[in-house]
Amino acid sequence: MYPFDISRPVMGKASIEINKPVTYVFCFVGKHFFDNYPKWAVEVSEFKPLTGTDIFVGARAQQTRIEQGQKIESIFEVSEFEMFKKMTLIGVDAQFRNTYHFLGRDDQDLTELEFSFELLELELFMRPFEKLIRMSIEEGAENTVENIKNLLADGCQ
Repeated sequence: MYPFDISRPVMGKASIEINKPVTYVFCFVGKHFFDNYPKWAVEVSEFKPLTGTDIFVGARAQQTRIEQGQKIESIFEVSEFEMFKKMTLIGVDAQFRNTYHFLGRDDQDLTELEFSFELLELELFMRPFEKLIRMSIEEGAENTVENIKNLLADGCQ
């Protein structure tokens, strides 16, 4: 038995306010995810939807990311898709989960977008680096919401 839980997720989360209605932000991030994801995920060098470009629970895509000079390939699947509220992606061949939450304000054109990334399992030999990994994940989450906000501010559709 280990003195710590090796299956404990490592998570980073970030949120940002975007001066657009929740329907607009959700349409850009959720409904048109397969078209727009490579625009805000600048570390993605190759991206290919595997089930067409429509988004639905069970839709899959394959990506190649360049992280610290390393190519990392993975396939992910949409596990939750709740219009104007939430979209979750899970790794099919890698232990990760991405969640996008959308909170609209009824009385104004303002959306709070929250993004979280979780490594669902961290191998034992990586546990001593957990703090550094968490900091990297948190920085990536901040970059994700900033990139989305900047794209929407520039009028990206």
